[in-house]
Amino acid sequence: MKQQKYFIFISALLVVLLLSGCAKSSNPKENTSPSTTGETQTNTPDTSKPAAGKTITIAYSQGAGQTMDPHDAGDLTSASYAFALYDQLVTSGTEEKDGKTLGRTDQIVPSLAESWKVSDDLKTYTFVLRDGVKFQSGEPVNADAVVYSFERVQTKGEGGSLYTLANLKSVTKIDDKTVEFKLGSPNHLFLKYLATFSFSIVDPSVAKKNPEDYLTQHSAGSGAFTLEKWDPATEAVFVANKNYWKGAPKVDKIIVKFVAEASNRELFLEKGDVDVALDIPAKDVESLSKKDNLTISSESSNRIVYLGMNAKFKPFDQLKVRQAINYVIDQQKLIKDVVYGQASPLKSSISSKSPAFTSEGYEYSYDLNKAKALLKEAGYEKGFTFDLTVNSSTQDYEDIAVLLKAELEKIGVTLNINKVAPAQYRELINKKAAAAYLGKYTSLVNDPSYHYGFLLDSKGASNYTGYSSKVVDDLLAKANVEPDEAKRTELYKQVQKQVTADSPWAYLYESNLIAGLNKDVKGYIFYPDEIIRFSSLYK
Repeated sequence: MKQQKYFIFISALLVVLLLSGCAKSSNPKENTSPSTTGETQTNTPDTSKPAAGKTITIAYSQGAGQTMDPHDAGDLTSASYAFALYDQLVTSGTEEKDGKTLGRTDQIVPSLAESWKVSDDLKTYTFVLRDGVKFQSGEPVNADAVVYSFERVQTKGEGGSLYTLANLKSVTKIDDKTVEFKLGSPNHLFLKYLATFSFSIVDPSVAKKNPEDYLTQHSAGSGAFTLEKWDPATEAVFVANKNYWKGAPKVDKIIVKFVAEASNRELFLEKGDVDVALDIPAKDVESLSKKDNLTISSESSNRIVYLGMNAKFKPFDQLKVRQAINYVIDQQKLIKDVVYGQASPLKSSISSKSPAFTSEGYEYSYDLNKAKALLKEAGYEKGFTFDLTVNSSTQDYEDIAVLLKAELEKIGVTLNINKVAPAQYRELINKKAAAAYLGKYTSLVNDPSYHYGFLLDSKGASNYTGYSSKVVDDLLAKANVEPDEAKRTELYKQVQKQVTADSPWAYLYESNLIAGLNKDVKGYIFYPDEIIRFSSLYK
C-alpha cells in the first residue's frame, strides 16, 4: 500500500464507527483465534434471513470512494467497499465487551480458508479452502482463484506494496482446495496482512475477460453485497447478496452518500434522511447525545495526533529545541479545548491500544520554565520563528495550531500557521519539505512492526520528519523476525523509549472515533482499522 493514502492526518481518510446496540452480527460466530503453528476451524456460518426492504443510508464526509478494486484501494471509503464486495482467506475477529460487539484486528479467524498450518520454520503457510463457496458469478472460490488474486495484486500500487511488505516469495496451488504460501523470512504479521482488504480474493472468470481497469467500477467477488451503481462524486449503492455463504445480510441495500459539511450530515441524521453520519465533530457530541432519536458513538482508538519536527531544518536539528517544544504541550488543555474531551493523552509514539505499548521514558509535562531553559542551552534564548504546516480540511489542526501559537509566544517562539489545501499538504510532507507539521495516524494493522515500519524506520514510506536512528532501525529489524512474542514486546519497548528520547515528535493526544446513528439502526461494530463492515448492519 502506498501508506501515504493511509496516513490518517490527510483528509481522505474517514472516522469510523462502533457498535450501537447489543444485537448479534450477521457474520458467523467464529471460535477462538488460531495458534501460529496449528490448525484452526470455524463454526457453521449463520444463515439468518434478511429483513425485506430494509435500507441503510450512510453519510460520508470525504467523498464516495476512489475505486471498487480491492487490490488498488487506498482510502477507507474504498476499503469499506472492498470488504462489502469481497472476502479474504482470513478475517478479523470480534469480542463482546460491556454489551457491545467490538472488532479485534489483532485476532485472526477463518474466512474463505477454513484452516491452515504453519511450518516449523514459520516460513510456509498452507491453507485449506472452505467447500461450497461461490463467487457472485456462480463460479467456485478455489485454489486457482487464490493464486490468480495474489498474482494480480503484485501489479497494483496499493496491494503490491503490502505484498512486498509481507515478504511473499510464492503462492502455489497444491490442489483445488489447498494453497501454499512461502515467505522469505518469518513474519509474525502475515496472517494479519492476509485479513486486510488488499488481499481480497477476486473471481478470475470475470477479471480475466475484461479490461485491466474493469474492477475499478465493477465487482468480481464472493462478498455479502453486489454493486448496483456508483458515482464517485455523490453516492454508491450496494445490494445484498442473498446467496452469501455466511448468510444473507439483514438489510437489502446499503447507500453511501457524500455529504461534505458536518452541519448537513447532522441535520440529515436528525431528520432521518440518513441512518448514520460519519465524522461527527467532537464539539457536537454532548448536544447530539441528548436527542431522543439518536445515539452518538465515541470510542477510544489507536489513532494518534502529533506534531512532527524535521531535524534537517534549523533549529529542529537540535534535540534540546525539540524537547523544549514538548514541554510547551498542554495535553489536557488540547483535549478539553480542541476535542471537547473526546480523546486521551498520548504518552508514546504508538497508541496505548497497541500491543507492547509503554509510557516508560516519557517525562514531559507542561513546563514553560523548563522549555525556556532548554532553548537557552540550545542557543535560542531569544527564541526563533518557524512555520507549522496545517491541513486546511481538518478543523482540529487549526485549533491545535492556534493554541500552540499562544503557548510558544510565552517562551519567545513565533509560530506561523501555514494552512494549505490537502493536495499541497500531501506534497509538502511527502517530500519532507515541511519543517514542522501536524499529523494523525491510525495503524490499519494494530502492531508496532507495521506502525514503525511506515512512520519511524529510517526507510519508512511515511517517515515525514526524516527521522533516522540506527538504534531504532536495528531494534525493529530484530523484532520483525523474532517469533517469541514476549521478546518482541521487549524490543518494541526499547524502540518506544529511544524514539521518545530522540523527540522527533511532540505527542498531543489519542483521538476518539465519533459517529452518529439513528436508534433503530443496529449492528455497528467498531474496528481499530477504522473501516466499516457493512455486513453487520440492520434495523
